[in-house]
Amino acid sequence: MDIVSSTQVSIFYGWWQFSVCLFAFLALLSIWYHIGKKQDDFGQVWLALSILCWSVSGLVEILYHDGIGLGLHFKEGLISVFSLLNSLFILLSLPWFRYLPKPFAPLIKSNFWPYIIGIPFAFALFPTLHKMFLARTASIISELDVYYALLTLLFLGSVLWESFVKRRLPLLGWLSIITVCITLLAQMYKLLDNTINLLLFSAIFKTSLIMLFFALALSWVKELTETMIPKPHQLKLLFTKNRRLDSKDNYKVVIQGFSGNQDRIVQLTPALYKLFKVFAQRRLCETEGWLEIKPKNFDVSKTYDINDHNEIKRLIAALLDGLFGKQCWTKDKHFVPLKTTLFEMSEHRERRIRLLLPKENITLEND
Repeated sequence: MDIVSSTQVSIFYGWWQFSVCLFAFLALLSIWYHIGKKQDDFGQVWLALSILCWSVSGLVEILYHDGIGLGLHFKEGLISVFSLLNSLFILLSLPWFRYLPKPFAPLIKSNFWPYIIGIPFAFALFPTLHKMFLARTASIISELDVYYALLTLLFLGSVLWESFVKRRLPLLGWLSIITVCITLLAQMYKLLDNTINLLLFSAIFKTSLIMLFFALALSWVKELTETMIPKPHQLKLLFTKNRRLDSKDNYKVVIQGFSGNQDRIVQLTPALYKLFKVFAQRRLCETEGWLEIKPKNFDVSKTYDINDHNEIKRLIAALLDGLFGKQCWTKDKHFVPLKTTLFEMSEHRERRIRLLLPKENITLEND
């Protein structure tokens, strides 16, 4: 390919990268402004900034070919700097992800994470700046942003896979793995200095990653909708006990009222099912329907309905495991709202608790 054609391809790629990535940055930031800001979730902000770095890199490419005086080394150095910043912002977004792979979760959530990603970033940035201003062309320096990108892809690929799979979107999980592989291929072409193939694969992986970031944002919105705890009058409970083939009883509670109008079936242990059913029976058969929790200095001649508060905690945790899956719920966003929706404590601190749902929303089968 002649020089003119190569220049035209580079200019076209620069305009594409600048405009598309700038639009994606503004769109992702808009989603955060309307939804994520209310949740105090800044992960989308870091992802949006990482896309903005690609947009600025496209602008650098345009300005270089427009002949405004950017030297080749300075242009390559700027693009490397923004590539490093892109990787850094992606890594900074990872602690905000709700689902993290077990091998990396303690590391990403630790207070040392900024140092773990910041120190390699500094070691890659300073030689790059040295190259920009002193026009040094040592190959090891030009490869530093690639090595930092490989570190980023290792963490990003595993976190995207975990996020999509835990949200029951396995096809998007596989697409994220494919995108990471294409990105790795683009990094290899960058090491080989194959300009045309590099532009082609860069356009493919950047487009794919942008779409995955939007899919991630939409899956997060979908999860917020599906896991939003309804109000007491919106929930309905159906208690069922079926005999299995092995002659053992199968204790289930069907919960209606969550988003999607689909019944959520929760299987409980016999003890937790019995406790939950006692709440329902008291609510249906008595005017007030209170159950009393055994105090520390209890009256030995008196029978109490609940031994301690931990029984309530275990019941709510079991319900959440059945509704959303184990380790897929949090105390602030799920445990406390569900407890508030289902149960009411006595105003006089008499260690009494009752089911808060209306009587017409409770059904007992096989009673």
